[in-house]
Amino acid sequence: MSWIDIPTNSPFGPENLPLGIFRTGDEEPRVGAAIGDQVIDLAPVASAQMLDGAQVFAEPTLNAFLALGRPAWHATREWLLDLVRNEANRDAVEPYLIPRSAVTLQLPFEVADYVDFYASENHATNVGRLFRPDAEPLLPNWKHLPVGYHGRAGTVVASGTDIVRPSGQRKAPGDDQPTYGPSQRLDIEVELGYVVGTPSSLGSRVAVEGFRDHVYGVVVLNDWSARDIQAWEYVPLGPFLGKSFATSISPWVVSLEALEGAEVALSPQEPAVLPYLASERLTNLDITFEVYWNGELVSSPPYREMYWSAAQMLAHLSVNGASVRTGDLFASGTVSGAEKDQRGSFLELSWGGREPISVKGEERTFLLDGDEVTITASATAADGSSIGLGSVTGRILPAR
Repeated sequence: MSWIDIPTNSPFGPENLPLGIFRTGDEEPRVGAAIGDQVIDLAPVASAQMLDGAQVFAEPTLNAFLALGRPAWHATREWLLDLVRNEANRDAVEPYLIPRSAVTLQLPFEVADYVDFYASENHATNVGRLFRPDAEPLLPNWKHLPVGYHGRAGTVVASGTDIVRPSGQRKAPGDDQPTYGPSQRLDIEVELGYVVGTPSSLGSRVAVEGFRDHVYGVVVLNDWSARDIQAWEYVPLGPFLGKSFATSISPWVVSLEALEGAEVALSPQEPAVLPYLASERLTNLDITFEVYWNGELVSSPPYREMYWSAAQMLAHLSVNGASVRTGDLFASGTVSGAEKDQRGSFLELSWGGREPISVKGEERTFLLDGDEVTITASATAADGSSIGLGSVTGRILPAR
């Protein structure tokens, strides 16, 4: 319950309170919390209440807040919950409620490093069948470690940023030589991104049990992918220019605490993982994504079916002593379910371009210039209520 008027079925109810960066007019960007159709301007409220660390809410990114660590994250959530639940706070908060329609949302944090994983067995199996039809779909290492690659932090962009079609080398199977030009197989990948707050030191490693001490929350993520560029370049070192041109994230960071009611047990892993990846308390999140292609719903991937947990991803990312930093972003890889309408990429939905799907009455395989893709996500809490993660949108512009 809240004294603030919140529309029915709002993704941002009083139990959610995600944080983001907004600005109004020519004012400097600062931290806000989403509730209903409004944003709480946290800097003046925190300052007036002499909250410890109030200055972090006047910053143009969430990084200063993320660096405070888990005790401060918890204290901030308790403060926010009291602000919106307790009628006694109305006079202090109401002057700083701003309609979301009146603000411009920014990239919520400065991305330090970006790592992308490949944690869905359904997705990995589909890709294996597409590209290695005469072999086992999963490579020998896949069930022993969370496969990933190091991406490009500088091209992580905020939702709403237009995506310029990338150009690069491509080589079709029947061609003798590669050619250069705009990607003809431009795709999406539905992913969940994890936002690191507390850093670790170089040479140390983050244990599976240490996940919550380092990760603050999650964002919805679209890892745009140029499949033709990727297919020619990825052997032997993996994704490079086919991925690095753009990755879009949603503007609101939803805390792990807000998602506690959506936790579900991780499905059994066979064969047994090595000890550094093992724990009796591994969990997934009951999150469902929706993919809208030019406004039409084409897929609903379920996150709860992911094979590898986020805690295992972070443990593997750091097991060699690689440090994590405030603002690091690591992503789940494409989220795909077992059914066709649960596939999290157009590569899978169109089965490599061989089975077009209908979008607004047109037969489509990959993205055309002018196309717009929006990915939304919501989690189901233990009481059955919905917690929205917001959305991430991008529109394709012609190659330059």
